Amino acid sequence: MTSWAIEDAGVVRLPDGRLIRGTGARRPRGQAPPPEFAVYLLGRDPRVADWPYCWVRWPDFRLPGSTEDAVAALREAHARAVSERVEIACGGGVGRTGTALAVLAVLSGVPAAAAVEWVRANYHPRAVETRRQRAWIATAASSLT
Repeated sequence: MTSWAIEDAGVVRLPDGRLIRGTGARRPRGQAPPPEFAVYLLGRDPRVADWPYCWVRWPDFRLPGSTEDAVAALREAHARAVSERVEIACGGGVGRTGTALAVLAVLSGVPAAAAVEWVRANYHPRAVETRRQRAWIATAASSLT
């Protein structure tokens, strides 16, 4: 079993104990170890060859092209985080990544109505950047049941 160290940059401990790293695809990796699985929330497929990943078409400041695809990718990330280093990334690592981490928090037991507050307190104070992203968390959460 491999996992992130809680002190690694961007690592969040979900309420169910899983560790997930949020980051920006445009940020340098620095000393962070590579993920064993990643979900990229970008307008274009990043075509990463170094580790397995799932790409969700999700333009900057917008919503994912498919809620079904986004929720499926986040479910897979949540399941893999039990035993693997999982990373969630958008361009800058704040809006789309924060929105996805809020949905992962819901999967981990946080009520959907409290997910934005939770991710801002535990990941980044500006996570979930738009009203539409905040509203989408409730839409995604309703499809988790």
